[in-house]
Formats: sequence, C-alpha cells, structure tokens
Amino acid sequence: MTTDNVTLAQLVIHKGEVVSEFYAPEVTTQTTLISWSMAKSITHALVGIAQMDGLLHVENNNLFPEWANDERRNITLQQLLEMRSGLSWLEDYVDSEASDVIDMLFGSGKDDNGGYAIGQPLAAVPGAEWVYSSGTTNIVTRHLGNVLGDSDGSHANMEHFMRTRLFDAILMQAEPKFDAAGTFVGSSYVYATARNFAKFGQLYLHNGMCDGKRILPEGWVDHARAQHVFDDETGLGYGAHWWTLPGERNSLVASGYEGQYIMVIPDRDLVVVRLGKTVAEQRNAVVAELREVIELFPLTGGQ
Repeated sequence: MTTDNVTLAQLVIHKGEVVSEFYAPEVTTQTTLISWSMAKSITHALVGIAQMDGLLHVENNNLFPEWANDERRNITLQQLLEMRSGLSWLEDYVDSEASDVIDMLFGSGKDDNGGYAIGQPLAAVPGAEWVYSSGTTNIVTRHLGNVLGDSDGSHANMEHFMRTRLFDAILMQAEPKFDAAGTFVGSSYVYATARNFAKFGQLYLHNGMCDGKRILPEGWVDHARAQHVFDDETGLGYGAHWWTLPGERNSLVASGYEGQYIMVIPDRDLVVVRLGKTVAEQRNAVVAELREVIELFPLTGGQ
C-alpha cells in the first residue's frame, strides 16, 4: 500500500449480507469518512423525493430570479442533473488559480456555494454540452432549499427533509454539511461510515424501496442511470448525478474525489463501497480492482 493509494474502508454486500469488510488500521466500522462527490448521488435521491411530493419537477425552468433576464432562464432541472446546463465551469482539483470548484468550496464562494455557481455565465446553449460541475449540484440543492421554504442563512427545512425522508427512512446515519448561506453542499460534503454509505447503495439496488416502503418515486432509479455520455477520463458513463459502469447492465456508481465509490450492481445483487485516499493517476487502477471484486459474484439477472 502506497501513500498515494490508500484504501481506508471496503465493504461488499451480496444478497443483503456483508460478505467482505476491510478497514485500514486507523479506521473502524464506526469511523465517519467524507463522501466528496458521492454526495451528488444523494442529492439525486433528494430531488426524486421532492418531485414525488409535488414540490418540483425535473422539466422545470425559470429556476432563479438571477436568471430571469437572460438565456439561463431556459436551464431545466433535468439539464442540471445531467451536467448539461451550459454554464461556464472548470472542475480542476489542482490549479487553484483556474479552478472554479476550489474557489467555490475554499475561496470566494465558500460562504455561498450556491450563489457562486448560480452567478456563472452561460458558455454553451443549455442541453448542448456535458461539463462535469460541482457547482451544478449546489445550484440544485439551493433550488431544493428554496422550494422547501428555507430563507437565506437557514437550512432547518432542508435538514429536516433530508433526515426524515431519506436518512431516517433507510436507517442511515449521516452528517450533511451546509454553507453559511444555508445551502446543503451536495457537491461534496456528507460524512458517514462505510456501512451507512452501503445502506444508500442498497436503496438504489432495490429500486428505491426499503423494507417494503417506497422511498424514491417509481422509475427514479432508472432516471439516475439513463446514460447520455461516456467520459474517457474516468472510463465511466454518466446519467443523472450518478455514473454507470460499462459492461455491467443497470449499474450505478456514486463516485467521489480521491477514490470514494458506491457501486450498485443489480444483476449480481451486489453493493460495493470503497473509501480511501487515491491520487487521480491511480483512480482507474482502483476501479479495475473493484471490477475484479464485482466479477467474483455470479450474474443473477437476465443477461
């Protein structure tokens, strides 16, 4: 194990049972670890629940007053979920001078992530181009906070919604983080144990159901994996705030910076969670290792 590729936790659940569990020496079953961009997939779940409640719809546009007088008013929530908003964005984790995501999370936008991202100009016609953007997710979570009735600086309604309708409903213990403006930083910040992240994966494995109760709307899991682009850099497809794993039918991958993964493989009745600290150059090697784990389990679906 090298310092540029460290697995902190790895968990495999097959047919609802933990069949493999590994932790680094300083990590236990009770250690909460950061999601990074796996939180984007949690955001997808929250949007689905809100749509089920009639609070919003993915085809809605005219999402913010700041966009009312220019072409940004045409951006739909669906385009945001697919990372096809057309808004200017540079997702760079190294070059702090050029990076929008670093500036949003740690620089001029750190107190108002959503406002920072909402203020970006259009660089393309909405829907025309795919650009992976953490800012996009915080636009979505700001909109969700707005429709739930939170005022500036408050996140009481949003946190109550997250806990009662998602986390508590699937018995998942998790700690979401909010910025000073009250926006859930859905791009990056949910803390949970490996077992709790696995509970979220199980929700999508079971088509939005948990213990016989519908948590996500019918068809919402299919909405997540409706792939519309293949990303050469990661070797993954992209749907709506979830990635897909080529070669594994109906798969879903929640993926985060430094090699955080929840892999949902329905045709093998499998959820794999890997949390760690991996440099970008080693990321594809981690995915290859996880594929080897996945392929140890037989297909149970109709492939």
